[in-house]
Amino acid sequence: MTSPTPRNRALLAAAIAAVLTFGAIGQASAQSPLERERTEREQRRQNKSDEAPADQGYPQATREEPDVELSSRMSGQLDELMELYNAGKSAEARMMADEIIANGKAGDYARAYAAQIAAQLAHQAGDTATAVDYFAQAVELDGLDNNSHYNAMLNLAQLQQAADQPAESLATYERFFSETRSQEPAHLMMKGQALYLMKRYPEATAVMKQAIDASAEPRPEWQALLMQAYAESGQGTQAVQMAEQVAAAKPDDKRAQMNLAVVYQQAGMADKAVAVLEKLRAGGQLSEAGEYQQLYATYINMEGHEKQAVEVINEGLQKGVLKPDLNTYNALAQGYYFSGQPGQAIETWRKAAPLDEDGSTYLNLAKALVNEGRKDEAKAAARQALAKGIEQPDQAESIIALPGG
Repeated sequence: MTSPTPRNRALLAAAIAAVLTFGAIGQASAQSPLERERTEREQRRQNKSDEAPADQGYPQATREEPDVELSSRMSGQLDELMELYNAGKSAEARMMADEIIANGKAGDYARAYAAQIAAQLAHQAGDTATAVDYFAQAVELDGLDNNSHYNAMLNLAQLQQAADQPAESLATYERFFSETRSQEPAHLMMKGQALYLMKRYPEATAVMKQAIDASAEPRPEWQALLMQAYAESGQGTQAVQMAEQVAAAKPDDKRAQMNLAVVYQQAGMADKAVAVLEKLRAGGQLSEAGEYQQLYATYINMEGHEKQAVEVINEGLQKGVLKPDLNTYNALAQGYYFSGQPGQAIETWRKAAPLDEDGSTYLNLAKALVNEGRKDEAKAAARQALAKGIEQPDQAESIIALPGG
């Protein structure tokens, strides 16, 4: 077998180092121990041994990197494993990785390296629980260089979170920060997200704020999550202040403006939310269904603004941004009805009723028809509600039992 090549080792290292769920934070320039050994030999040859042999992603780590010695045979096996992985031969790669992991004579580095590959393969196959087990093995074997070791630990923490193991995930994060002393914003944000999902909002906001303050250019999704954590922890004022600051600093950033509108809504400031959304609408920046839905839903929940909701929905339909589906039609019918346009509400409910699965829209249609004195049509709609299996059959039956027609 051929000996390991730096180029191929780097390809695999980059693939494995990528954090799986939150975003890639692995060190793209990380070297395997074999590559670092070659670099050190070359530097010694050039009398430059005092230079750092590789970029260290965790320069403050308390862990000493293990010395790695691989036989030529094991180096060849790792090369073969890597080739199978890169070729997309998952079954063969997984089988070979398991053989190396089970080989007590392979050494901790080789076994941990194989466990990383097996973890990645399991994750790609959607087997999160098995991926967790493999990454745990990679970490506990303690044979990798620091970059790979701690990237594996981050992968483990995130997959534990995905596997609904919040306590284990947080413990892994705590171990990671204790050993690495990392202050990287991306790392801090991962821990903040874990605390957020555990509903430990005050702790989450503290860590997220630390991450954002330490970042030269915080990601918009980080800022949005911090605002949400503020809101969930009852710190609505802080959420609003932060959203306003971000929006003011990025007046042309639609995401920042949309986040501001959401925070205003959560803080009960519907009028301010509408003002932000209407400004975007006037500028032709509402281009997604969710954005139109946010605006018309805000209007519907504001007493006396149903006509504006109708206008927004019809505009979205005309532009093809909103789909003529059950939710859109129901919202439009509601807007028509409460803005004093019962005839148009009834016609819209007629379009919506065949699209629902439980008959509730037919029941709404029947009630609207009764209120307009159109009893025969109301009874027909009520029968259709019953035919669809309405959960409140007594309401439909009471309409059918109305005297007269």
